[in-house]
Amino acid sequence: MIDHLPIPSSATLPAATADAPPTEAIQANLERHAHAARGAYARNTERALRADTAVFVGWCQETDRAALPATADTVAAFVDAMAEARKPATVRRYVASVASLHRAAGLPSPTEDATVRLAVKRMHRAKGRRQEQAHGLTNGLRGRLLDAARERPIDLRDKALLMTAYDTGLRRAELVALRVEDLEEADDGSGSILVRKGKTDPEGTGRTVYLAPDTLRAVAAWRAAAGITAGLLFRSVCKGGTKFGASLDEGAVARIIKRMAKTAGVAPEVIARLSGHSGRVGMAQDMAACRLELAAIMQAGGWKSPAMVARYTERQAVRRSAAARLAESQGRV
Repeated sequence: MIDHLPIPSSATLPAATADAPPTEAIQANLERHAHAARGAYARNTERALRADTAVFVGWCQETDRAALPATADTVAAFVDAMAEARKPATVRRYVASVASLHRAAGLPSPTEDATVRLAVKRMHRAKGRRQEQAHGLTNGLRGRLLDAARERPIDLRDKALLMTAYDTGLRRAELVALRVEDLEEADDGSGSILVRKGKTDPEGTGRTVYLAPDTLRAVAAWRAAAGITAGLLFRSVCKGGTKFGASLDEGAVARIIKRMAKTAGVAPEVIARLSGHSGRVGMAQDMAACRLELAAIMQAGGWKSPAMVARYTERQAVRRSAAARLAESQGRV
């Protein structure tokens, strides 16, 4: 089993040909790549590559096709099959993982072939490219969740985490990795905290993000209840609320937001669309509604490209569109 890009030992591999090295050479290349890549990728990236590779190899075994090297026809058929049940974004990620697998094995990638590109295009024409967006935790919804929360230690943690997620716009992995040592309070009662590394900063250059005074007070209340003086800021809370774990799993962020929303009586269809990134989305949407500049929004959320910000804030943007201004000028209010 390869740590970085694993394939089951029973994966179908063809006999050596003029275009394909023998199985031993492919396995050696994978082993060499796994050793070289150890520690170079984020855990989520490694997890996705491992899972995607298992899906592709399993499908190849079921359909009696070679996984390495795979032909363009094999990958195109895989795209067609996966498109029937998977979201387009997931299938695109599968294709990227197949390409990574071939590169790791020292093989040319079949994903560059026109046959595969046409299969992906066919999927998009049938299902579209638009991804479902997480429901934004905008200020109004944020206030509703906070008002419904109680004052138990677990509630204090949930409120502090929710408010930090909104202020900082951090991704869930960044949020649960925040440390007490990196927290600073300013003279005006606001605060800041260092984000040591993130999705767009895997090498740990780090950046500092803002915390509003009310958020800093919520963080202080949680720390006092849990007795946290150093280490990770957000911890798990055991049953009974008197014992605290050493860390908080990033998957817990979405569960906390959804649980708070359920307590606040939020509609089930809204709860279903809440995610660990809802604070990030809501922050961007509220910033856009306040007509803050794109560059300022990108800096606040650590976005390197305006594309995701534009997608998060498209409904706020249409209210400032030419059509909206025309309607306003005509008195159609």
